[in-house]
Order: sequence, then structure tokens, then C-alpha cells
Amino acid sequence: MTRDEVQRGLYYDELEEDVRYVHRPGRTMTEADDVLFTSVTMNPQALHLDAAWAATQPFGRPLVNSMLTLATLVGLSVAHLTRNTIVANLGFTEVSFPLPMFHGDTLYGSTTVQDRRLSRSRPGTGVVTFEHVGRNQDDDVVARAVRTTLLWTREGHDQHEHRRDAERGGGVL
Repeated sequence: MTRDEVQRGLYYDELEEDVRYVHRPGRTMTEADDVLFTSVTMNPQALHLDAAWAATQPFGRPLVNSMLTLATLVGLSVAHLTRNTIVANLGFTEVSFPLPMFHGDTLYGSTTVQDRRLSRSRPGTGVVTFEHVGRNQDDDVVARAVRTTLLWTREGHDQHEHRRDAERGGGVL
């Protein structure tokens, strides 16, 4: 009999503080990505939308919207770390962009666990603080973010799923 293995992130119990989780593949940021993101988020900044004007500015060309860089950096980590194991994103305490991203640059991400503890108010979960670092194709750091999340423990998630199934009539508590 074949066993199903569903792709997911890591549970709180599986994360380690002395590991750098490297996320691949990277994501090449295109002009289309940047214009779409900038437009959808109602950001009329000419640095992202007006190549002629951006050419007159210090970097000499359009920059990728830094919020797109941040969103993509966190997104690169999801399948590896938090897919179906996250309860909530609790917030960001630090975000920096030491160097810009340009159209055609590729963003690569890695994440380390800065801190982890079991939640005092939500049994079956743990609070995890991640440091996400984004590097371009030249290995230059272009983004860094410290993010706190609430993740399931394996046991807490199993109990939650069992309760949910029982409420739907699919099991007994």
C-alpha cells in the first residue's frame, strides 16, 4: 500500500536554533512583477514605475519595490518552514534593505530561528522568532527581517484536527 506524504512546513517541535534553513529555488524579480505589485498596493512611487525618471536618480534605474522584496523573502520560506504549520504571523520587529534589488535580480532566502518557546496562552502552540535574510545572485544581502510567528506543535495540530473532524461529524472526541 502506498503512503501519502503531504508537503508541509516544520512544526515548532522540529525547528532548531543552530540551523540555517536555506530556501531554494530563488525568485528572479521581473519588471512585470514590480509594476503589478506596486500598482496593486496603490504605491505611485516613480522609482518603481517611471524608468526615465528613475534613470535620473542615484541608482540610475528602477528599483524593485522593497515591500515586494520583503513579501517574496518571507514567501520563499513558507513551503520549507510554515506551510500548514503556522497559526498566525505575530509581527515584524526589524526590517532593513541594505542594498536595492533591480529588475532581473534573483532573490535567495535563508532563515534562522532566533528564539522559540512554548506559548503560555495557547496550548499546543509555540512562539518562534525567525530571522529571514535575502541575498541577490551576487550573494549581497538585500533584505533582512525579524518575524515572530505562532506555530503548531505536532501534538497541538493533531488535537486541533481531531476536534475539527469531530465537529464536522467525522470522528469522536
